[in-house]
Amino acid sequence: MSKIRLGVNIDHVATVRNARGEKYPSPLRAAIIAQKCGAHSVTIHLREDRRHINDIDLKEIKSKLKIPLNLEIAATKEMMIIALRHKPNFVCVVPEKRKEITTEGGLNLNYKKKFLRKLISTLKKNGSRVSLFIEPSIKDVKISKDLNVDCIEFHTGKICNLINKKKSIKQEFERICKAVNFAFSLGLEVHAGHGLTFQSAKIISKIKKIKEFNIGHFLIGESIYVGLPTVIKQFKKIIG
Repeated sequence: MSKIRLGVNIDHVATVRNARGEKYPSPLRAAIIAQKCGAHSVTIHLREDRRHINDIDLKEIKSKLKIPLNLEIAATKEMMIIALRHKPNFVCVVPEKRKEITTEGGLNLNYKKKFLRKLISTLKKNGSRVSLFIEPSIKDVKISKDLNVDCIEFHTGKICNLINKKKSIKQEFERICKAVNFAFSLGLEVHAGHGLTFQSAKIISKIKKIKEFNIGHFLIGESIYVGLPTVIKQFKKIIG
């Protein structure tokens, strides 16, 4: 089995900072630590309401980071302009609702499809690798291929919840396997993310052809107890 790349999502470093309106803890410092500890990329989600990462964070991290920056954005004109200005290495288009606590599922690829196609094409011409955050379904993989993305990221929230609740994952595991294999047959690179823990990452890493995991909430939470370097190294050991 080939090694799976680790993308470290540092959004919730900013969540802690914003809880008190202070300048610490610093998302930039977390990004640099992730880099030093062997992360393959750093992910940040610039939400429309700026609930965690903000525009200054994006500017600072993009200017100081030496490994690839993966910018998650909603499919809006405002976010397209921002992504074009900062030229992140990677852009992942994600669904976004103002009232949600976290991303609740994959993109609805039939909503604003014309704009989505324009967004993908424009960002690719600007030099960013573009991915879509989707459900692990054959239908969504087909649409993603038609939209000419470079890669896709499967939403793993459902299987992670099943694992956490100690319920059967057989059906969902098989669904992901089929979607991964189908995407691979179309020439799409496959990533996975959302809800991943040590346990679920170990299980899902058994699926061949997944090239990258993007992990944030659990990783940052566990770092409170044992430190960011320790958690990053543990995830690298599990998936590598």
